Amino acid sequence: MTTYFSATRHPWACLVFLLPLLLLYEGGVLAFGGSDPGALRNGADAWLRWGLERYGLGYTWVAPVLVVSILLARSAVSWSNRPGEMVPTFFGMALESVVFAVALWAVARNFEPLLREVGAPTANVQFQTPAAGQIVTYVGAGIYEEVLFRLGLFSVLCFLLRVVFLPKVAAVPLAAVAAAVAFAAAHHLGPSGEEVVAAKFLFRVAAGLFFTALYVFRGFGVAVGAHAGYDILVGVAVG
Repeated sequence: MTTYFSATRHPWACLVFLLPLLLLYEGGVLAFGGSDPGALRNGADAWLRWGLERYGLGYTWVAPVLVVSILLARSAVSWSNRPGEMVPTFFGMALESVVFAVALWAVARNFEPLLREVGAPTANVQFQTPAAGQIVTYVGAGIYEEVLFRLGLFSVLCFLLRVVFLPKVAAVPLAAVAAAVAFAAAHHLGPSGEEVVAAKFLFRVAAGLFFTALYVFRGFGVAVGAHAGYDILVGVAVG
C-alpha cells in the first residue's frame, strides 16, 4: 500500500489518470457545444484561455497541451522512480476519487445544519448546480480549477513563501488558505458570478482546503478526479 500511495502522487500517474478526463472534456465541448462551444467551458478554463490569448496563444489546443506539458515536464524530472503498475494505480485513483467526492457531497448536504448548530447565519443554501446536462462543464471544472488553484496558485504561493524564508510548517497552511479563499471568491466574479452568500462562500473555502489536502497528500490526479466527481454528483445524480 505504501507503494500505491506514493505512486498516485507521481506526475506520470497523475498524467495517465488525467488524460481520459481531459479528452472527455475537450471532446465534449466540441461535440456538444454546437455553434458556441465556449458556452460549455468551465470558468477557470475560460480565464486560462483569456490569459493565453493576451500572448497570442488563443488556439483551442493550447490550454490542454499546456496542462499535459507541465505534467510531462514534472514526470521527466522524476522519471527514474515512476510507478510501474499503472492499471491498478489508475483504478485505485478512480475509486479514491469517488470516495472523496461522496465524502465532500455528504459534507455539503449537512453544511447548513452545521452552521446553524454553531449559530452562524444561513439562508437555505442549496449547493446543487443547475443544468444536469452540463456534465462536460463539471469535468472541466475538476480539471481546470485544480490546474489554476492547486497546481498553479497554491504551488506558486508555497514557493514564494519559502523564498522569503518562511518555514514550511507555516508556508503550506498560509498558501492553502489563500488559494482556498481565492477559489471560493472566483465563483462570485464576473457577469455570471453568483451572489455572495456567507454559507456558500464558507463551504467553498472548506472545499478548497479539502482539495488542497488531496493535492498534497494524494496527488493532483486524485484531486482532479474528486473535484470532477463531486461536481457531477451534485449537478447530475442528485440535482
